[in-house]
Amino acid sequence: MPRLILLLAVIAVLYIMFRRVQNVPPHRRRTEYIKLGLAVAVAVVVILTVTGRMHWLGIAATGLLVALRQLLPTLVRLFPILAAHRARSAPGQGQGQTSTVETALLRMQLAHDSGNLQGEVLKGGFEGWRLADMDRQQLEELMAYCRREDEESARLLESYLQQRFPGEAPFGQERAQTGSSGDMDRREALAILGLPEDASTEDIVAAHRKLIQKLHPDRGGNDYLAAKINQAKDFLLG
Repeated sequence: MPRLILLLAVIAVLYIMFRRVQNVPPHRRRTEYIKLGLAVAVAVVVILTVTGRMHWLGIAATGLLVALRQLLPTLVRLFPILAAHRARSAPGQGQGQTSTVETALLRMQLAHDSGNLQGEVLKGGFEGWRLADMDRQQLEELMAYCRREDEESARLLESYLQQRFPGEAPFGQERAQTGSSGDMDRREALAILGLPEDASTEDIVAAHRKLIQKLHPDRGGNDYLAAKINQAKDFLLG
């Protein structure tokens, strides 16, 4: 009976861990699946050891797996750092210049070379999710949440949706008006134009020209982002 209780407890814990993995943003699931795999291996070794079916080497293997489980978060954090370092040091492989626009609920990045938008949810039920990993229904839910909580986030999300679903009907309600609520500071303005702190007037003008050519509404771009870019330039040159 005690062994049966132990087995049921292990199964219950593993099931809870599996359900937790399903709720993690897709781009983080690989790490969680690795953790789950280690947990399964530890559980198997523990059960075999308790039932007397495993050699003392199994106990040593259990200890090793537990140690790896403790080191895994550090290794997971280290691997992206090493990968990013290799990408920067490899000739011709570095990432291009990007602009960043952040609201209360979203963070969006615009690649200067391609004009592509990539975003991440900062708060709410989809916190930590990348917009690229979300389907239309999930994006509809996110848009409804943004419209309830923060209109500027809704306008920013609409910018992404216009690019991802060109020519399709607006999500939820009518398209939001252009413009931005709230004041802009120098840090935000530089991030929008993708410029460093020591950017010169010439740098600001050149970055603005390059971005507005890609996003101006007359060229099929986006009203909201074009307005933000113009606002950033005016702030920095004002």
